[in-house]
Amino acid sequence: MDLQDQLKSLFPDHEPSNTEEETENKGSEIWMQDDPILCKYEKRKGKPITIIDGYTGATEDFKILAKELKQTLSVGGSFKDDKIIIQGDYRDKIMAILKEKGFNVKRVGG
Repeated sequence: MDLQDQLKSLFPDHEPSNTEEETENKGSEIWMQDDPILCKYEKRKGKPITIIDGYTGATEDFKILAKELKQTLSVGGSFKDDKIIIQGDYRDKIMAILKEKGFNVKRVGG
């Protein structure tokens, strides 16, 4: 008797939920916009940063997008004033990731 059978015998009325499917679908629920997202490059205190700006959807969706970008690129960053700030010059990679998700992206500067 495996673990699933034991759990079914202990809790016959319980129906398991598929949390993996919910998290996979959550990424695809980000609101898409018509205007392009701006991807800028700056230097602050001599260090390069990439700024993503111009998202007009919900703040929570933008925060989810920021977290996904930081995890995908394995870099640090923050979310301030409706802008995603990524440490380092990752414009090309970020633009490729956003285009893959279906966003229009516009490169600003350099």
